[in-house]
Amino acid sequence: MGAAPSTPRLGEVGAAPPGAAEQMFAALVGDKAYPISSEFWKQLFELPLTLQWPRERVLQACHAFAQNNYNTKHLTKILIHLVWCLQECTSASSVSYGVYRKAINAAYISSIFLKFIIENAKADNWQELCLHIDKDEKGLENFPSDQTVEYFLMKGVLNYIGSVDVSPESCYLHHELLNLMLVLMSTQLCSGPSPEPKDVHPFIDAAMLQESTTVGSVVQKLLLNFVRRPQIPLNGSHPVFSDNGGPGVLQRVGSAAANLVLLPYYTFNYLVNASAEGATSQLADNSLLVLLILIHYRKCISMTESIPIDNIYMSDSNTNIKDAPSFHENPYCKALNNAKDIQFDRADVEGNAQNGPVVRLSFASLFDALGTCLKDESSVLLLYSLVHGNCDFQEYVLVRTDLDTLLMPILEMLYNASRKTSNQIYMLLIILLILSQDSTFNASVHKLVLPSVPWYQERLMHQTSLGSLMVVILIRTIKYNLSKLRDVYLHTNCLAILANMGPHVHRLSAYASQRLVSLFDMLSRKYAKLAELKNDKASKIISDQIEPDNISDDTSTELHIYTDFLRIVLEIVNAILTYALPRNPEVVYAILHRQEVFQPFKNHPRFNELLENIYTVLDFFNSRMDMQQLDGEWSVDKVLELINKNCRSWRGEGMKMFTQLRFTYEQESHPEEFFIPYAWRLILSRGFSFNPGAINLFPVEIHVDDAQPGEQKV
Repeated sequence: MGAAPSTPRLGEVGAAPPGAAEQMFAALVGDKAYPISSEFWKQLFELPLTLQWPRERVLQACHAFAQNNYNTKHLTKILIHLVWCLQECTSASSVSYGVYRKAINAAYISSIFLKFIIENAKADNWQELCLHIDKDEKGLENFPSDQTVEYFLMKGVLNYIGSVDVSPESCYLHHELLNLMLVLMSTQLCSGPSPEPKDVHPFIDAAMLQESTTVGSVVQKLLLNFVRRPQIPLNGSHPVFSDNGGPGVLQRVGSAAANLVLLPYYTFNYLVNASAEGATSQLADNSLLVLLILIHYRKCISMTESIPIDNIYMSDSNTNIKDAPSFHENPYCKALNNAKDIQFDRADVEGNAQNGPVVRLSFASLFDALGTCLKDESSVLLLYSLVHGNCDFQEYVLVRTDLDTLLMPILEMLYNASRKTSNQIYMLLIILLILSQDSTFNASVHKLVLPSVPWYQERLMHQTSLGSLMVVILIRTIKYNLSKLRDVYLHTNCLAILANMGPHVHRLSAYASQRLVSLFDMLSRKYAKLAELKNDKASKIISDQIEPDNISDDTSTELHIYTDFLRIVLEIVNAILTYALPRNPEVVYAILHRQEVFQPFKNHPRFNELLENIYTVLDFFNSRMDMQQLDGEWSVDKVLELINKNCRSWRGEGMKMFTQLRFTYEQESHPEEFFIPYAWRLILSRGFSFNPGAINLFPVEIHVDDAQPGEQKV
């Protein structure tokens, strides 16, 4: 495109003569360096962005900009001007349309060229960004001498996000800044799955070094955006629009060339075409994505690195640096974990208020917002982060009487497990496991009766308890996993939740009771096949038909796994019969009805003690049935009537008391290896496109058949 021969002139304020925008952008990407104090920048950011360039021309502009940036330092100058624009937006009591326009244009143009340079960088230390400038240059007299450009930028952006409420006037700028944040933090996509000391992420590292007051206000505002779901006015006037409301300037290519240059939602078409519901959620969704990246980031400490004295970064004190990598403390994660309910702060009541700023918001509003948004995978990750990391929020959830607000969306998603990713299923189960560690929760879910479960298709469910539905869905998930995923970890999580619930089961429904016994039957048949296969191989060794070394260890390992699974199921049944039999006549009926499934394991050394209790119950109720004189055959109603009658006289004589199974959730030793890639996969699935050839964070499938020359699609 080349440089313009001189600084383009706009003429009258607000009136751009024909060709002015062409000249301005040609100058921006050209090889002539404009001083930071030049009028060029003011004119550029005041320019109505109404150009409509084809894909090839935008790519050409990006290539030219990146190449000339080494000498012009135009990217750094744009970023500094962006911060100055944001400072102008926050300092004034009332902000004019023109001030917003400058800030939005600066953020928008920054995003375009930053994203291109990041995803096409050749070096992993981001030298192409050229994030340095001569601070003695005219116009930089007030630039903080002790701050880097990236720290200055992140301070300005985060201060605006954290201090300015979203309003009809500011929402467009908030939208652009959230998009810019995703671009700035996307350097993580270029690093490997395990954080290493050599990894360089200039912008998110700078974000981690911000003052605690800024960090707290950012976390609070991002959460409030998620909760309040502010609307972007569908009929609003956006500086990036042309006068006729059509898409303008570089965002014109948002729909055509977003795969390399822009995020798809950089095109503002959705503002004029989307439904109100779609537009409403955009700021909330982007706020959540930015928050997830911030709270799950972990900066690895080099063995030779000294930790700052100001304690902004602290390594984990219990980490042995010789055995495992150490990580700086993440202040955003800490702020989320320490967030307090604005309606009740226990620390204040006890007189032990925390030092420093604390994020405060309504847990009730957050609870309700999560309940309505859990079908979105990123909301599930937020719920996990809260119930795992924030003790106050977890406690708040556990005392709610309307647990169905959160649990029904979770159970519906597990019901549709075949349409979900394995990661999403893991997150849902872990949330349930964390909650099931609390006895109050386990008791509460059985007391909450659901009028109906409209999404459950196999049978009608009327007046069933939430606890019974949980049992049914967890067993259904186990069966799905057994036939499709065959994931031991998923099996274990489901059984762990059921085991935690076992002693607290109250009036389990007939259907849930039948499912529980059929689960044992299904696992026992799988166990029998594996045992038969192992015995066949052993007999062939004896007859010298095969060499012992040829026996696969897989069969023995799988047999051992299913032995453990069967034992857990027996312990679950035992817990119900030992601690809650009088309250669960349908469970008694189910084991009476299918008592033959337990017979093959009666003398098994791993199961015999547990089966003794089950047979004590069976003998008790079978003898009562034998003593009963009936005219005609036994019916279901008659059997249940007898069970209910004898449940009242049950005293548990002869039952052995076993230690209750109690499973707890613990994060893996390196959670960052799961959560950082997972969060970025969520962002990519929401429309953020990135050059797949530059992604090292996780494997990506590269399609080149329909890509344009010089670019690839995710």
